[in-house]
Amino acid sequence: MKRILFFLLIILTQSADAQIIRKYSNEFLNIGAGARGLAMGGAVVSNQDDVYSPMWNPAGLLQIEYDWQAAAMHAEYFESIAKYDYVAYAKPLDNKNGVFAISLVRLGVDNILNTTQLIDSEGNIDYDKISSFSTSDYAALFSYAFHPNGNQRLDLGATAKVVYRNVGKFASGYGFGFDLGGIYHTETGLNLGFMLRDATTTVNFWTINQKELSTVVNGEEFNPAPADKMEITMPKLNLGVSKTYEFNRDLKLLPEAGVNIDFAKTAALISTDFASITPYFGGELIFQDMIFVRLGLNRFQTISDIEDLKRKISFQPSAGIGIRYKGLTLDYAITNSGIGGSNFYSNFFSLKLDMQGFRN
Repeated sequence: MKRILFFLLIILTQSADAQIIRKYSNEFLNIGAGARGLAMGGAVVSNQDDVYSPMWNPAGLLQIEYDWQAAAMHAEYFESIAKYDYVAYAKPLDNKNGVFAISLVRLGVDNILNTTQLIDSEGNIDYDKISSFSTSDYAALFSYAFHPNGNQRLDLGATAKVVYRNVGKFASGYGFGFDLGGIYHTETGLNLGFMLRDATTTVNFWTINQKELSTVVNGEEFNPAPADKMEITMPKLNLGVSKTYEFNRDLKLLPEAGVNIDFAKTAALISTDFASITPYFGGELIFQDMIFVRLGLNRFQTISDIEDLKRKISFQPSAGIGIRYKGLTLDYAITNSGIGGSNFYSNFFSLKLDMQGFRN
């Protein structure tokens, strides 16, 4: 563990060019996948144990011991304006040399009005020039999990990410990065987990179509291309601890608590120029390993109340249920946007197929 912590410290002290750092670059990869984790407010860093692990902690893939797992999730935001999809496949390697998984992610918004050509060079308005376009973010994740030196108490995992982002005919970009994760299982039953997102920073390279983006009206150019064609996503660290409590042979409780650390100044409860820290909590009530009830709290922030001009704390609540029958698991989650008093709730449905479950 000392070597791992030393390695993390080296990564987190890497320097980057401040002119091209983006606080919220590639945020679609921070949404998560699987209604279980979303219902628990992301409180699965130390206990996610299936094909959805690459989005929370790739080390959790090691709990897949036989056959293979596949999963799919679909969600829609803001009255179906944005659509989010995830599919994944995971399989243990021969001779117990770890578990490999591949995941595909898409977040897209369609039918966006394009008004860049609404006004011609003479200043005349022509509504026939209005068209539409789509913007989409894609990612392919290649994950591998293993036991270092045969240590069965320590699970380690890594994910290589390839990102493609497209903004209609105006711009497109490619990105590359890595995530690292680990889970340590103590003798007392505690699970200690960490997930370092964008461990070496994730770099996106953009290509801008200035001809499509630019508009000239009365000799003045609007929508100029951004000066920076590259953006860097700084590392984010998630730490969690969990333990399963058995009340009787039918009923169990699995809670997790932890912190999310962004290496940038944000609206988090604790925020400095170096890092911002916010806690999270979640839990899962399990009945006969068949029915699941979940709750979570995450994204605690300080915001300004416009009405009374005071600072207050907002958070993102979440809840969900799940049902498992043999190797088939159906999960549901509901959560809001995290804005205080917001009524923008989103529904998530996910499905998991576990071939090992059908054989048992």
